[in-house]
Amino acid sequence: MTQAITDHIIREQRKIEKKRRMVLLIFAVACLVGLVLDVMTGPSMLPINDVVEALLRLTGVEDTTQTIVYDLRLPIALMALLVGASLGAGGAEMQTLLNNPMASPYTLGLAAAAGFGASLVIAFGCLGLPLQYAVPIGAFVMTMIASAVLFLFASLKQFAAATLILVGIALLFIFQSLLSLVQFIASPEVSQQILFWLFGNLNKATWTNLAVVAVVSTVCIVLLMRDGWQLTALRLGEERAAALGVNLTRLRIRTLILVAMMTATAISFVGVIGFIGLVAPHVARLLVGEDQRYFLPATMLAGAAFLSFSSVLSKVIIPGALFPVGIVTSFVGVPFLFWIIWSKR
Repeated sequence: MTQAITDHIIREQRKIEKKRRMVLLIFAVACLVGLVLDVMTGPSMLPINDVVEALLRLTGVEDTTQTIVYDLRLPIALMALLVGASLGAGGAEMQTLLNNPMASPYTLGLAAAAGFGASLVIAFGCLGLPLQYAVPIGAFVMTMIASAVLFLFASLKQFAAATLILVGIALLFIFQSLLSLVQFIASPEVSQQILFWLFGNLNKATWTNLAVVAVVSTVCIVLLMRDGWQLTALRLGEERAAALGVNLTRLRIRTLILVAMMTATAISFVGVIGFIGLVAPHVARLLVGEDQRYFLPATMLAGAAFLSFSSVLSKVIIPGALFPVGIVTSFVGVPFLFWIIWSKR
């Protein structure tokens, strides 16, 4: 009797894991489709056959098509996938760590800090450095300063995780107020540049900054996956996790550092892109559950697919015009978030 029950439990668990692997496969295919569509679309549409041949480096592709694909559009398409995955993973771990479904790099003030850092550099310069280098540096430094405040509160003893999101909301309002102050005292031309950066834009992606984001994101994801069982245990409650041997303070600090590094690097190159870190974890949680072995990869793939298709949509809304992708993610993300909330009733 006991053996039969055990066999039944094993079969059911295998069915669940098979379903989870299928979800990951579907998300991966969606990312691949989004990549091809992102390379196809733009001011001049490319036929899908030419795009596939260029991506596979087949012979017979025109030099012009090869240049458009590899020098202009492929870095943007890959950056959309990388940034989407980074923001999705950051939101997932923030929600796991704080046990709050509204936690994300955006709601904790990291995106607002990046916007303030970038606005300072755009308005006042940065030691004579060109803007293409100075703006990402300013955004990264200010994001890490905001993260340091979160680290400080997270390291305090007897400091509840639920209270940490209040600190993040306070940082959000502080940096948004400072950002508004910079825009107020800046000239109209500079204020317009700041506003354009805040909308979120993938068009400045190059192979160099793509490599930087890829390296930082890969290292952070590998380290987060190593802590997967501890983060999964944390979902059972802080007391139970501590009983299983999880050092909550150390886990909280380590996860915050990794998430801050990953999201700061991504945001510093593309600007503020909201809702991915909020929506992607909810989608992954509905489909694969809380097990970090599947939850984290699913969140990354969902975020990557979301931003990739948003990038495609930003280029086809008005033919020949490029909408800032941050606006598109907000338009798509808000109704999607409402649907997720409604479906949980």
